[in-house]
Amino acid sequence: MTGLQAVLFDMDGTLVDTEGVWLDVVEAAAARRDRSLDAERRTAVTGRSVEDAAALLQTFLAAPAAELAAELGSDFAARLAVAVEPRPGALRLLAALRACRVPTALVSASPRAVVTQVAGTLDGHRFDALFGAEDTVRTKPEPDPYLAAAVALGVEPARCVAVEDSPTGVASAVAAGCRVLAVPSTEPLTEFADTEGVTLAVSLAEVDPDLLISLVS
Repeated sequence: MTGLQAVLFDMDGTLVDTEGVWLDVVEAAAARRDRSLDAERRTAVTGRSVEDAAALLQTFLAAPAAELAAELGSDFAARLAVAVEPRPGALRLLAALRACRVPTALVSASPRAVVTQVAGTLDGHRFDALFGAEDTVRTKPEPDPYLAAAVALGVEPARCVAVEDSPTGVASAVAAGCRVLAVPSTEPLTEFADTEGVTLAVSLAEVDPDLLISLVS
């Protein structure tokens, strides 16, 4: 196979407007312990799994990581059960890729139950593979999730475009050898402006299959 073989989408902040929800959940957990996250800690937990975020915050919040992880995971799932808003251009791009018969995968650091829940809200789009935090031994920023998605689809990472919104996610996709379309949500991605294989976009509303195809040609 040559050319664009698959598009691998991050979920939170990329396809759906949930990165802000996640940060609100983390901020609420900190506030319950009379603490507040500074900008550095907000960046550190953006795009991270529940378990990784809990591990990063356990000392700062003086709480066991397991307790924090359970609290964050439960609160995040509860908030997403109320409403999930697609990011601008997301549904149109998914429909265009399906019309072009380009395989797609959802590759997230969120719990698998949340990934499945959110995937069902995207206007009936059927992903060819779904990956949550539990589906690989290591999750983002390690390359494992994107490598596993490529294996599941039978494609080469270098012939895939990963669509990401966070520094953690971009680092994961780059490490896996994917071409990356970086579309920021809550965190700027200017640090990747000169990174080989990374293309910056303002919004998915300006992205179409032809652009994604051009990234691997």
